[in-house]
Amino acid sequence: MANLALGHHREATDPGCLRAVLAELLLTFLFVFSGVGSAMAAAKLGGGGDTIMGLTAVAVAHALVVAVMVSAGLHVSGGHINPAVTLGLAAGGHITLFRSALYILAQLLGSWLACLLLALLTAGEATPVHALAPGVGAARGVVMEAVLTFSLLFAVYATVVDQRRAVGALGPLLVGLVVGANILAGGPYSGASMNPARSFGPALAAGDWADQWVYWVGPLIGGPLAGLVYEGLFMVRPGHEPLPRNDADF
Repeated sequence: MANLALGHHREATDPGCLRAVLAELLLTFLFVFSGVGSAMAAAKLGGGGDTIMGLTAVAVAHALVVAVMVSAGLHVSGGHINPAVTLGLAAGGHITLFRSALYILAQLLGSWLACLLLALLTAGEATPVHALAPGVGAARGVVMEAVLTFSLLFAVYATVVDQRRAVGALGPLLVGLVVGANILAGGPYSGASMNPARSFGPALAAGDWADQWVYWVGPLIGGPLAGLVYEGLFMVRPGHEPLPRNDADF
């Protein structure tokens, strides 16, 4: 226990860790500001998420901002901007649980601050809160969010984490495209959050917690599960290698 506490202390006081946590706060702030702002703008222009034009606009906005923020943060914090991504990477052993906790706190704070600023800049307009569509029960919502988040984390592993993939700098863009596609697929049903922080900020700013637990349980099941599946099935590791052959022995 003493060694564990010492390790946590060293990580918490590491300047690199502090930079990474602050980066997650800023990146999540910018992501939520654009993501939630696009939903507010679509509603203001009469093309809310319940119309195909509004849904497409919101999907494109999220795809673009995710691609840019992941790319910007990749070399500092990994550009997670999502507790489900953080825990999905922790499940594969790519980040410690201690740092994961710091990341998640930073992500939640960044999301909340973005929503507060949006409310201030729009003269108190309500931030849209994720909610299940009529006829979509809690169980269906959890499964929908779990599957969408699984898809997101699978893309993160396949295009960013797995260094043998020949996608290079395209990884963040491909992750963003998956986010956009998932919003088009799941937006009319569960809102396609895939991100507890993205749902938490608007809910806290608006004081509306209806269905909020769905946007934690679903993503936090789908994210780590995707990490375990990719690590177990798709991350090829070296197997048996034959001993060097010396022709003089034959």
